[in-house]
Parts: sequence; C-alpha cells; structure tokens
Amino acid sequence: TPSGGWIPAAIAGNTGVGLSQRMQSFVLDEALNPYNLLEPGKRPRVTLTPSMALKEGKPFLSFAVQGGDTQDQDLLQLFLNIVEFDMTVQEASEAANIHTYQMQSSFGAHESKPGSITLNTAVPSWIRKDLGNRGYKMNFLERTSGPLNAIWFDWKHKSFWGGSSNHGEDYGIAW
Repeated sequence: TPSGGWIPAAIAGNTGVGLSQRMQSFVLDEALNPYNLLEPGKRPRVTLTPSMALKEGKPFLSFAVQGGDTQDQDLLQLFLNIVEFDMTVQEASEAANIHTYQMQSSFGAHESKPGSITLNTAVPSWIRKDLGNRGYKMNFLERTSGPLNAIWFDWKHKSFWGGSSNHGEDYGIAW
C-alpha cells in the first residue's frame, strides 16, 4: 500500500528497521487506549493494511488501499463483496461503500464521531432512509474509498483477475 511516504525518518538503533512518519498516528496516551502503547506486548495501531486472504491454504485474494483510518473498512467491504455478494474483483473495487467514525482517529486530535457515517452518493435512497431512521448522521461523497487494488487468484483456470477502483492513480498491468 503506497502510503506514508516510505522514506524512513529514522532507523531504530542498528536493527535496520525504518521508522517512518506514520508513527504520527500512534495514540500513546494510556488513558485514551491502554492497548495502543509503545511497550512490550502492545502494538500501536497503524493504518497500513495490505492483505492476503487464503482459501484451502492457497492465495485467494491480495488486496490493499490507501485511506488512513478507513482502510480496514474499505478492505472488508471489498472482501465481502467478492465472497458474500459474488462480485468480480473489478465490480467489488468499484462498488459503493460506507465509512463509520466510531474509532478514534489516528490523526490530529484523535477524535471519535459515534453515529456519523459517510455514504457514497450511489447508495440507494431506501438504505439512506433506513440509516436515518436508525439515528445515523450521514454525509455523502462521490468517492468514499481510497484507490482499492486487488488480485483474485483463479486456480481453476490458472489465471489472475485484477481490479482497481477509479478513486486514484492506481491501476493494474498484466501481460
């Protein structure tokens, strides 16, 4: 997932591990989150989530997206669109999605906005009405995900299927 600049701001001692500016998203205040600390046995949350799903021990789907705190939401929706709703990898990459803001933001003041959601403008009116009846505060955007990219492994036909959303400058190349 091309995100965060990738040029290490510092190297951790003589380990060779680069520490990038993504550490800005760590929430290290124990009062805000006792699990998100920089100490043994803890793992600060970072928004980088390139993913690989396996099926029967073999790669099934490789997928990633840029987008900060919405990355996990975007990737889960892409995965469910393929597995549960029988979309192709391209259809799933282009499908309308929803973002919630229940969790603390990784950036800035680390605020949380329970009950606030962002919907893609393509979400049907009956879903909007239902969410409104449930008390959600909605806003709408034409582009609600970062650039989703995925590869579906078709073992039956010994081929790969690629998909990319039109929400960025990402694309797939095959030969």
